[in-house]
Amino acid sequence: MQRILVIGCPGGGKSTLARALGAKLALPVTHLDSIWWQPGWVEMGAEKFRPLVEAVAAKDRWVIDGNYSNTFDIRMPRADTIVWVDQPRLTCLWRVFARAVTQLGRVREDAAPGCPERLDPEFFRYVWSFRREHEAKIEAALAEHGAPARVFRLRSDSEVAEFMLAI
Repeated sequence: MQRILVIGCPGGGKSTLARALGAKLALPVTHLDSIWWQPGWVEMGAEKFRPLVEAVAAKDRWVIDGNYSNTFDIRMPRADTIVWVDQPRLTCLWRVFARAVTQLGRVREDAAPGCPERLDPEFFRYVWSFRREHEAKIEAALAEHGAPARVFRLRSDSEVAEFMLAI
């Protein structure tokens, strides 16, 4: 495992898993949220974002955390391992809400500078509808761009823990 892509619903544990994989395998970790978001929660825009993602994905060794399905075509073909963290909706929603409340006003280490944690109803709706809106897109992207990577779909904290023990 030298190039690992971690995808899935916010609140599922992607960033935590990415950091753990990076530490265990001595791989650099890139959180795409920290690139996409500019101070004040301003979006970078695809025309500037894609070349930055291409530069990260072109490296020999990495863990990349984040969905950004408009860059699956860049990242998936380069990945040797794709980990889809597919936790239950209520788990993700609870974690996102708890994170927002406990970290309110602070910038997380996997977030962009100048983007403090906030209570964002629109983001909660995104999490609630993530599977309905994105599962088919992820499956299609894996079918189109995912080979020959090994794909792991982890549906619970215990599966994530087993995965970490197995590597």
